[in-house]
Amino acid sequence: MPTSNAAVTADDVESAVRLAVSVLREAPPDAWDGKAGSLEWDCWETVEHLSDDLFAYAAQLGPEAPPMDGEVPFVWWSRRPGGPANVIHADREAGPDGLLQVLDACGGLLVAMVRTASPDVRAHHVFGAADAEGFAAMGVVETLVHTHDLAEGLGLAWEPPAGLCSRALGRLFPDAPRDTDPWTTLLWATGRAELPGRPRLTSWRWYGEPRP
Repeated sequence: MPTSNAAVTADDVESAVRLAVSVLREAPPDAWDGKAGSLEWDCWETVEHLSDDLFAYAAQLGPEAPPMDGEVPFVWWSRRPGGPANVIHADREAGPDGLLQVLDACGGLLVAMVRTASPDVRAHHVFGAADAEGFAAMGVVETLVHTHDLAEGLGLAWEPPAGLCSRALGRLFPDAPRDTDPWTTLLWATGRAELPGRPRLTSWRWYGEPRP
């Protein structure tokens, strides 16, 4: 399937998060302290980080006049040295079910903001001031690739729909190959895989600005 030029929508965010939550519910309850794939964080921390990403993207779109010179100034903090700095932290006593409720809830916030934001809205992101579709695509990419990290750490199978990957690639990675498998290409574009004739990336970014 070639990379798509179709818009990334709130429905895509909703689909990505629900697919992720569904597969993560299959994880053994005692597996969440293991490392998440190639990340330095454990699986619990990685879900908190993903939840925080989705929350932060929703929050950037929330103000009447979204900031263009930085992020909405919440306090991000880490529970341990080397852990992710988040606004969002799940109550450990709620267990994995509670953790996944946090992920589901933060995904719902981004879905709602993307659905209701004006097409003219723009907000700051370090990879380019983005519109609601850009933040939707960021949420999809974060969800798909971090669920890949989690699936590796938790011993789960995970391969998201090609169309979802293709739309996210088309929106955020204009320089990515357009004639290769979309899921493998998304993993390559985020430094997680090789493509034929293309080594694994050691640094990468996306481009959030609206396309002309």
